[in-house]
Amino acid sequence: MSINIAIDGPAGAGKSTIAKKLAEKLGYVYVDTGAMYRAMGCYFTDLHIGQEDTGAMSRFCRDAKIEIAYRDGEQQVILNGENVNHRIRTEEAGLMASACAKVKEVREKLVELQQALAKKADVVMDGRDIGTHVLPDAQVKIYLTASTAVRAKRRYDQLLEKGTPCVLEDVEKDIIARDHQDMNREISPLRQAEDAYFLDTSEMSVDQVVEQIAGLAERAVLKH
Repeated sequence: MSINIAIDGPAGAGKSTIAKKLAEKLGYVYVDTGAMYRAMGCYFTDLHIGQEDTGAMSRFCRDAKIEIAYRDGEQQVILNGENVNHRIRTEEAGLMASACAKVKEVREKLVELQQALAKKADVVMDGRDIGTHVLPDAQVKIYLTASTAVRAKRRYDQLLEKGTPCVLEDVEKDIIARDHQDMNREISPLRQAEDAYFLDTSEMSVDQVVEQIAGLAERAVLKH
């Protein structure tokens, strides 16, 4: 039986960074759900489906096959047999991902794919609704968060590192708006699963967080 670790939390909580490091430490597969949505965005772009054409997205999403593979230690996102790593980080893919993530049928399709991955391997998966919706039976569930100010500073530093000019106050406003949107969306809103471990990382380093979750995972393995 595979061991699944679900990490949920608001924007800027460090979910992806923690999940990647945790998966590497434990030898698990890191399932990048955001990359899967971006791959779906590439799929719709190839079909010349516009961002507003949710009807076409609903109809055609069933034919998309998206997988996460690891080759030579590198994560590869495979869309219908093609490695699309070089495409999913473009602005176009990001915009299409945001548009298609609002479509019920697209989310259902990707949840199916994510659940299939989790049945085949020990995985670490992060997102907004992993423990509550995608992997409700995960042996380890974490609700990862930090204060709004800390999350805003982290995102601000990331943007500056990428050479993107920004104002800290504006970044914090965006974080607050994103929290409200995620927690109040109609489909799978962000919330802490009843059996999730609440972890505030405001005063913790990445390594400290990874070690704490790894300890929880080791105890889960012993139970199974």
